[in-house]
Amino acid sequence: MNTTFAENKSPALILIVDDEQFIRMQLRLALEREGYQIAEAENGRKALNVFQQLHPDLILLDAIMPDMDGFECCTQLQSLECGRSTPVLMITGLDDQESVDRAFEVGAVDFVTKPVHWPVLRQRVKFLIEQSHLQKQLELAHRELQRLVTIDQLTQVSNRRRFEEYLTQEWQRMAREQLPISMILSDIDYFKLYNDTYGHQVGDYCLQEVAQCINHSIKRPADVVARYGGEEFAVILPNTEIEGAIILAEIICSAVRELKIPHSSSPVSASVTISAGVATIIPKPNSNYQEVIILADKALYQAKLAGRDRIKSISIGKY
Repeated sequence: MNTTFAENKSPALILIVDDEQFIRMQLRLALEREGYQIAEAENGRKALNVFQQLHPDLILLDAIMPDMDGFECCTQLQSLECGRSTPVLMITGLDDQESVDRAFEVGAVDFVTKPVHWPVLRQRVKFLIEQSHLQKQLELAHRELQRLVTIDQLTQVSNRRRFEEYLTQEWQRMAREQLPISMILSDIDYFKLYNDTYGHQVGDYCLQEVAQCINHSIKRPADVVARYGGEEFAVILPNTEIEGAIILAEIICSAVRELKIPHSSSPVSASVTISAGVATIIPKPNSNYQEVIILADKALYQAKLAGRDRIKSISIGKY
C-alpha cells in the first residue's frame, strides 16, 4: 500500500503508545507492512516527549497504562503545539459507554477495542491519516490566504490593513504596560519626478527595492514594515525609545542611499533617497493610535521642509 502523497514524499509516521511490549511489536509489524514509519513509547510521559521531537501524523494510544494513562496523555497532548491537529486513535480493552465517552471528551477522534481487529484498524488508520493530511493542507491554504490579504502585492511588505491591525494591537499593549511605541514614517524623495522621468514600470521597481531595503534593515520580529500609501512606508516599533528609533531610521536612510538607484531628476541627489519622520510616545489608556501617526507625519513634513534626504524626530514623554 502506498501511504505517500504528492505533497508529502515520506511515509506517514505513526506513534504507538502502549505499556505492553508485545502489543507494540504486533502493531509495529502490522503497520510497517502497510508502509508506515513507526515510533514507539511505553507510557504517556515518554509519548509526550516523542511527540514534541517527531510530530507524528497519527498516535495510537493505549487507554490503560501505569503512571500516566491514555486519557491523561491525550488531555496533555491537546495543550501542545500541533497537538490538537494530530489525530489520536485510542486503543482500549474497555468498551463500556463511559470509557468511550471519556476517550472522545479528552480529544481522541476514534477508538478500537482489544483484541485488535486488524482489518478494522488498517482502515481506520488509513482514513485518519488521509484526513490529517487534508486538514494540514487546508490549514496551510488558510495561512497563505491570511498572508495574502495582509501583504502589499507590489512591494511584498505589510499592507495598510495589516498596518492598522498591528498598530492597534501594539498601541493597546503599550498602553497597558506603559511602554513607548515608536514609528518611522518615510517617503521617497521626489517620486513623482522619478515616475515622470523613468516611467511607472521602473517606478514600481523602485518601490519594490526601497520596500525590501527597509524590510531587511529591521532585525526584531516585533517590528513591522508596511506600505502606508503610494511611496510612503511606515515602520512600527513596539517598546522602542526615541534614540533607538532614530538609529534605525538612520540605518534605513543610509541603506536606501547605498542602493544607488539613479534619480537624475532629483534636486537633492543623483540617486534615490528618502525622508523620514520619527515619533515616539507612551500611549495613554483608551487613547487612539492615530496620535503616533500624526506625530510621525509632522516630523516627516519637517524633514521635507528642511531639504529632504534627512530625518526629523518628535517624542512625547520621558524615556
